[in-house]
Amino acid sequence: MSELIFQGVLLGSLGLIAGVLGGVLGFGTTIILMPALVYFYGPMQTIPVIAITATVANISRVFLWWRVIDWKACAVYGLTAIPAVVLGANTLVSLNERLIQLVLGIFLIGLIPIRRWMRRQQFHLKLWQLSLVGAFIGYLTGIVATTGAINTPFFLAYGLSKGAFLGTEAASTLSILFAKGIAFHQLGVLNSTAIIQGLLIGSTVMAGSILSKRIVLALSEKSFMFLMELVMLISGILIIEMAF
Repeated sequence: MSELIFQGVLLGSLGLIAGVLGGVLGFGTTIILMPALVYFYGPMQTIPVIAITATVANISRVFLWWRVIDWKACAVYGLTAIPAVVLGANTLVSLNERLIQLVLGIFLIGLIPIRRWMRRQQFHLKLWQLSLVGAFIGYLTGIVATTGAINTPFFLAYGLSKGAFLGTEAASTLSILFAKGIAFHQLGVLNSTAIIQGLLIGSTVMAGSILSKRIVLALSEKSFMFLMELVMLISGILIIEMAF
C-alpha cells in the first residue's frame, strides 16, 4: 500500500510540473513523465498511458488558447497525420520492449541537435508543407511516446507564436492522439487500466497547464530552449539506462 501511495504522489507531482512546463513551452509534458512511467509500468504500457495523458494535456491547452488557434493549419496537418499514426502504431507492436526503450531514449537525445539545426536553417513553411510534416510526425508518434519537441519548430516556422502556437500545435496533436488511441485499442495495447492511469495522471497535468498561462511570456526564448534540452537529455539518458 505504501508503495502505491508513493507511486501516486510521485506521478501526481511530476504531472503537475509537466503540465506547467508543457503549458509554457508547448511540449515537454510527456518527456518529464516518461522515465517514471517506464520504471513503474514498463515501456509497452507507457506508450498508451502517455497517449491518454498527452490527450488530456492538449485538450486543456486548446481551451486555454481557443480564440487564437489557426484551424486551417490544424486541418491540413491532420489530413496526413491521422493515417500515418495508424501505420506507426502497427509498427510499434512488432518491436520488443528493450528495443522500444532504446528507441525512446535515443530519440529524445537525438532531438537536441535536430532542433538546433532546424533553428539555424530558419525554415519558413507554407500551409501545404504542413501536410508533409503531419505525415512524418504522425508516423513517429505511432512508434514513440512523444514527438512534441520535434513538432514545435515546424509550427514556429509556419509563423505561429505564443498563444497561437500553443493552441494550434495542441489542436493539431489531438487529431493524431485520437487516431493513436483508436489504433492501440484495436491492437489490444490500450486497455482499461491504461485509460484509468492516463486520466489520473492527466488530471494533474491539466491543473499544471491552467497554472502555466500566466507565465507563458515570463521566460526568454533562450531560457525555453535551454530548459527543454536539459529535460530531454536527462530523460533520454535515464530511459536508455533502464533498458540495461
